[in-house]
Amino acid sequence: MLQAGILAKNAVEKGLKTAPYIKTSLSPGSGVVTAYFEASGVDKYLDQLGFTTAGYGCMTCIGNSGDLSDAITNAVNSGDLVVASVLSGNRNFEGRVHPLTRANYLASPPLVVAYALAGTVDIDFETQPIGKDSEGKDVFLRDIWPSRKQVSDISASVINAKLFSDFYSTTLTRNQRWNNLVAPAGELFEWTETSTYIHYPPFFKEMTREEPTTIPSV
Repeated sequence: MLQAGILAKNAVEKGLKTAPYIKTSLSPGSGVVTAYFEASGVDKYLDQLGFTTAGYGCMTCIGNSGDLSDAITNAVNSGDLVVASVLSGNRNFEGRVHPLTRANYLASPPLVVAYALAGTVDIDFETQPIGKDSEGKDVFLRDIWPSRKQVSDISASVINAKLFSDFYSTTLTRNQRWNNLVAPAGELFEWTETSTYIHYPPFFKEMTREEPTTIPSV
């Protein structure tokens, strides 16, 4: 994750930007990531490229990063385009990230940023430039790729046990909006007839624990 942040910093300093038709989102698995992004100063560069934290955990991988703009949606549909998603989560099957993505790829966090900068997955990073700098000169991925030492040095300087203990010590009190939600109590799930999300299976209505009934065929 830090390598992605450093790559974003290097890209911004070169004058690179993400294309306007590229939708970006960032949802780390833990708030600790935000803490060491801020400590290392890379968060502002990720923000400039559109990788602003939208939430934590399953966001992009279940389509919670939001819809595409009408202009992009219309272009994809009218042109029957095969558009791609590139994500570092493990939900790279069709329709999971968005119904319009027909090609879905897994990549490391820094490569996700790299593909967003390139604006396409149809690129050979070894031989083709990822974009142009502020002076109009070609920039290759190797020009902005952080070295292993650079990543190790920054990791050693900003990541420590205190980040984790501070963050997880407030897990039960950090989000008062969540804590204030009214939720049913008890050992069993309380089915809500008006729910549009999950319904009580109709074949359970006449079924007992002691004497299972025959489920009628449809």
